[in-house]
Amino acid sequence: MKRVPEFKTDAEAEAFLEQDLSCLDFKQFKPMQFEVAKKEASLNMRLPAILMEAIRAKAKAKGIPYARYVRMVLEADLRQRH
Repeated sequence: MKRVPEFKTDAEAEAFLEQDLSCLDFKQFKPMQFEVAKKEASLNMRLPAILMEAIRAKAKAKGIPYARYVRMVLEADLRQRH
């Protein structure tokens, strides 16, 4: 099976989708939760610099803003506790 390549532009992605996709290996993809809920409250906290650096690095490695990463971590923890 063929892996889905990474695209640098929307045009590359659109061109790729014009082919028969039945031979592609979609195991490389992970489910992603879309953020649709309105953000009505804010949180302001002080953190040790080393923790903030680690948060920013982890978020960067995942390709997302650090505030979204923190929100995802909080949501995941709360889901596990119910």
